[in-house]
Amino acid sequence: MGLGLAIRCFFRVLSGKPLPQDLPPELLPTREPRAALPAGPTLAEQAQAIQLLGLLQKEGRLLDFLQESIEDYDDGQVGAAVRNIHRDCRKVLQDYVGLEPVLDGEEESQMTVEPGFDPSRIRLIGNVTGEPPFSGVLRHHGWRAAGLRLPRLPEGRDLTVIAPAEVELP
Repeated sequence: MGLGLAIRCFFRVLSGKPLPQDLPPELLPTREPRAALPAGPTLAEQAQAIQLLGLLQKEGRLLDFLQESIEDYDDGQVGAAVRNIHRDCRKVLQDYVGLEPVLDGEEESQMTVEPGFDPSRIRLIGNVTGEPPFSGVLRHHGWRAAGLRLPRLPEGRDLTVIAPAEVELP
């Protein structure tokens, strides 16, 4: 009964037909409620991300640089452009985003990762085997946002616009 029934069920499901009527109740699929999908970012959160991109574009022309192909430029030309972009975008981050290290230790120093560590805060790299505690070298202290201080957006503004088009009039 088992193999034949399984084959009948398989082909009925494959063809979009209901399961056979003679299916024993204990084999009927249960309808457990599906876990709710995590909510995506709110409109306000999306607007803040777009606003921060807009500030990086306005002050540092970051998006223009990233969208530009730099293959035809020599390293000196790219380096000269990057110096200004770096300075201006760094200022935006300093002015509007409270950045701080995830871990306070000095990079290249020895450290121990204790049991129960948060993998969203610490990524283990290299030969990861066994269970914590792990002893290793801090390669990068990570970054976390301690705050966001964006200017208030004017009412009625299209929140999807990162940077407006510019039209120069004669």
